[in-house]
Amino acid sequence: MVFTYEDITLYYEKMGNGKKSIIILPGWGETRSTFTYMIDFLKDYFTVYIVDYPGFGNSPFPNRDLTIYDYSDAIYEWIQDLQVEDPILIGHSFGGRIITTLLGYYHHHSFSNIILMNSAGIRPKRTLEGIFRVYCYKILKKIAKILPKKWGVPLQEYLFSKFASSDYKDLNPNMMKTFRNVVNEDLKPYLKYIQARTLLIWGNLDESTPVKDGYTMNQLIKNSELIILEGTNHFTYLQRPDLINRILYEQLKDEI
Repeated sequence: MVFTYEDITLYYEKMGNGKKSIIILPGWGETRSTFTYMIDFLKDYFTVYIVDYPGFGNSPFPNRDLTIYDYSDAIYEWIQDLQVEDPILIGHSFGGRIITTLLGYYHHHSFSNIILMNSAGIRPKRTLEGIFRVYCYKILKKIAKILPKKWGVPLQEYLFSKFASSDYKDLNPNMMKTFRNVVNEDLKPYLKYIQARTLLIWGNLDESTPVKDGYTMNQLIKNSELIILEGTNHFTYLQRPDLINRILYEQLKDEI
């Protein structure tokens, strides 16, 4: 199924026929396929919706740069179009950014129950090493541009492979600015405005969104609980799928 908001087209799927609806907002680059095990469990109790973001899966990328607010606007309008009452929101990583923006920035209080798994949104403090790394990259990039092509082009390619993150290097060129827009937006100030009952699930070995971010969110979101899964990283729901499903059931059984 497809939903269109302005120039953004979202492909989504619906599974199950439960009275209560769950909307799964994946991480950056994730699609329905990575959530198959979770969906197969939840659809026995709920109606489950999952969406492909622009540029991933079956959703095309528009001809412009996007911000987290563009994503959040499109997702909110899509949820409104579904006409589901007080859906449960489950967000992993980037999906947590969208939920934080919806509830903390726009103050959409129609969502009363949310689950954030290894949520992104808190911009890390830049270390001296990080500042030095960015400074070196910018200086060397300028040097590469003024060199003759036979030296400059190979140098630029080397710098890109050396300094760019794996997520960034995997993007199409027209999505790179969007990626920068998203990761540079600090959503921490919005956390204190979230009113929904919130379950935070984190892996203690997460390096993409470190566990200290989970503690920070737990402190700032008033009605929240934090569960830390030992021995797991950023993809807790893939590493411990049965445990995650049991946790979800315990958190949501009163909604069935």
